[in-house]
Formats: sequence, C-alpha cells, structure tokens
Amino acid sequence: MLVVAGIRITPVTARVYFGIQTLAGALWWIAVPLSDVVRRATLGDLPVATVAMFDVPLFVVASALAAAGVRWALWVAAPWTALVAAGMCVYATVTSLAGWGALLMVVAAGASIVAAIIVLCGRVPVEWMVTGPLAFRSADRVGTGRLLARTGMQTLFFWGTFLVAIPVVVSIVEARWMLRVELPLAVRISGGILLVCATALGIWSAVSMSVKGEGTPLPSQMAHRLVVTGPYRYVRNPMAVAGIAQGVAVGLLLGSWMVVAYSLFGSVLWNTVVRPLEEADLHARFGSDFVAYRRRVACWVPVRPAASRAL
Repeated sequence: MLVVAGIRITPVTARVYFGIQTLAGALWWIAVPLSDVVRRATLGDLPVATVAMFDVPLFVVASALAAAGVRWALWVAAPWTALVAAGMCVYATVTSLAGWGALLMVVAAGASIVAAIIVLCGRVPVEWMVTGPLAFRSADRVGTGRLLARTGMQTLFFWGTFLVAIPVVVSIVEARWMLRVELPLAVRISGGILLVCATALGIWSAVSMSVKGEGTPLPSQMAHRLVVTGPYRYVRNPMAVAGIAQGVAVGLLLGSWMVVAYSLFGSVLWNTVVRPLEEADLHARFGSDFVAYRRRVACWVPVRPAASRAL
C-alpha cells in the first residue's frame, strides 16, 4: 500500500481526487467570467465561451462522473485533461499568455492520469517503476576499475539529464510563461555553495558504492555487498540526498522556483515509490544485516554514527 504524507493511496483516494478536481474546475469556471485577472492568467486571449463549451462537459462533468465511480468517464477526463495541458503549453509558449493556466493544467493532467490508473488497476502499480531494464539485479563482476568507469558514465548521464537539460528547459519555460520570480543574489550564491557540497557527497557515495559494494548506482547494476561505510555510515541514502540537494541548488542558481519544485517533487516520488522497492530488495538480499543497518542509520537526516537511528 502506497502512503504519501500519511494518506493511503487507494482507488477511493483517486476518486476523491476527481471530486476535488470537479470542485476546483467548477469554481474556476465561475471565476473566469467574473474576474479579468483570473481569465488573463489562465486563458489569456482564448475565447471563453468556446473553451467552456468543450471543457465543462469533458473536464468538470467527466471528473464528477469519475468521482462517482463511472469507469468510462476516466477515459474522457484524463485524456481530455492531458490534451488541454498540451495545448495550453503550446499556447503559453508561443504567446507568453496564460502561463498559470498551462502550469495548472500540467499538474491536473499528471494527477488525473495517475488517479485513473489507480482506479482502473485497483491499486498503485509501483512495480512498473522497476521492470525491464530498470529491474533490480546485481552488477556483473568486472573489477573495480570498470565499475568506477560505469559509475562515472551513469553519473554524467543522470547529471546531464536531470541537473542540466531538464532544469534549463524548465527555467526557459518559466520565463516564457511569465512565471519567474526574481531571487536575491545571496540566494543564488547559497545555491552555488549547496551545489558544490552536494556534488562532493554524490561523488563520495558513488565511489563508495563501486569500491566497497562492487556495484553502481543504477538499479540494474546493484552492489553485491551491503555498503555501510563512507557516507553510508551517516545516512542510508546519501546519493538520493545529494541528488535532491543538487536539484534544489541548480534551481536556486538559475533563480527558478519551478526547478526547485521539480526537485522536491522528485524527492517525494523517490521516497514514496522507489525507496520502498529498493529497501525490499535489499532486505531480500542481505536479510538481518540490512535490518540492523536500517535500525541503526537514518534514512534522510545525517546523524553521528553512534547516535543514528531509523526514521
């Protein structure tokens, strides 16, 4: 059972989400003709009547039916929300109008798709995250040198993708959609300092995984030995801590609150979906040694080894 912020995510939870989406959509459509500020921020110069003619039945009404348990309505609400989100993104990027509308619809589309999958599957199919090439398996025994080389290549790929390419695109979109908030210079400097520290932690963690554990950070090339030394003496997931801190630091450096939000969302996703699967695999492979380690060392907050405890 997936738990997020103390809430169990079940089909009932997903239907509740569609109920909330119905209410939010209805209130928004009431506010649009009453407030020029709301209309400009979320629709720009789009014709209100034309958009409402399609969106009210396909978004508001379909979400209400989905909340009531009508399964076919899921195949209307979720695809329509995704289509509108895509259209709003194009519109906001081309015109620099309705940036808030595009952002809100992207969030709604993602949540609608996830909620629809949960209702249709009857549960949260978290195993989808670790199938195929991402399935957990031990690394080939190729020697420390080759493992370090593989770790370096993986690290460069992930850093280049998640800490450079995606943040740059998000930052550009944020500016184009007129959503940027100027941050003080001191905030950007602190982001640079945080990035250096987090990168050092990430490198230390990756090298420890290869040298001590005979593996790489990639789930499909996991360590053969449980690593409890180096940064792993202080926190169970130093690479995750480093990666999230790096993401936040990049956001601060770019002056982008959306990049910071993207990084924090990634931390929630990793903690609620990936970490339980990874720790279940570690428990299966290392048994009581991992149980003792988990009790002794914190998951997220680094502490002195003598005082560490499970969180």
